[in-house]
Amino acid sequence: MERDSRALARWLPRVAARVPWVTLGDWPTRIDRIVVANRPIWIKREGDSSPRYGGNKVRTLEAWLGHTRATGARRIWAIGAYGSNHVIATVRHARAIGLEAGAIVFPQPASEWAIENAGALIESGVPIVRLRNVVEVPFAGVAIALVHRHDVVMPPGGATPIGTLGALSAAFELAEQIADGAAPAPRRIVVPAGSTCTTAGLVSGLALAHAIGAWRWPLPIVHAVRVTPWPVTSRLVITRLAAATLARIASLGGPRVQLGNARLIVDGDELGPGYGEMTPQGLAAIEMLGDHARLDGVYSGKAAAALLRLHARNVGPLLFWSTKASTPLPAPSSDALRKAHRKLVAWTTSLTTQR
Repeated sequence: MERDSRALARWLPRVAARVPWVTLGDWPTRIDRIVVANRPIWIKREGDSSPRYGGNKVRTLEAWLGHTRATGARRIWAIGAYGSNHVIATVRHARAIGLEAGAIVFPQPASEWAIENAGALIESGVPIVRLRNVVEVPFAGVAIALVHRHDVVMPPGGATPIGTLGALSAAFELAEQIADGAAPAPRRIVVPAGSTCTTAGLVSGLALAHAIGAWRWPLPIVHAVRVTPWPVTSRLVITRLAAATLARIASLGGPRVQLGNARLIVDGDELGPGYGEMTPQGLAAIEMLGDHARLDGVYSGKAAAALLRLHARNVGPLLFWSTKASTPLPAPSSDALRKAHRKLVAWTTSLTTQR
């Protein structure tokens, strides 16, 4: 029998046994110590979680793909922007375990990282439903669910108490690594907040781990750096999802833990003009920290800018949750481009055209 690599299974085995799951990642992801301005920062290398396609989405998908299998569905649909990390991660990991995948995507500002993801999505050949605007997402999700009644349609980022269990388990994994001396207990954990799935999972996981004695140190602040605007990344949305995650743990036979006053800061100072828009601070952070982990200007670069701002204020110890996949992706073939929607194809070549 395959060994369960989830830290959750080591601390709450009866709860873990009741959650449908598939193993996709190589756990634990390592923690690196780097020195910036003569002081240390620790980096949790989530980007290396899988050679197929890494990043924080792998933890979310272990739960969601397990759920999809448990329902008997043959296909799972992911929703996100053209260059969504979540969408391409879903496609690559679903196919690896024998599930079909589909994508519902909407426009975003072009960047080299988003275009790389969109190109790989086009190359995959999965069904792609292209929306004109993000406001169409709820209607498209319902329409797909009605037409494809035996498929599973994930909400953006998989941000429900199904998906959050991956990051919840990661909080226990981090506690084990700190106990083993891989890093000191952080004062803050800096993470990009987009769909909020990872943030809510960490907030609930730390509360749960502390309540049962797995986290033996003062609880850190989860410093969530907005890469999507309010209200998607509001404190209320995140804490509601975290509380719902703890309620699900209790419903599965685990301890009843109340979230209380969550140790959470939502930082909007790095969002810039909006989702997917580059900022000078984000690009500077990529330049400074890019040798230590792959960063992108949409998500992790903005979080890294906040990290460096906190570091300059001598806040620490700091742990950076590095979420961008380190995996290189294939460019789309000319045949795949011919079959794709013309507006999506035009978007993937927009940066080249501008040059």
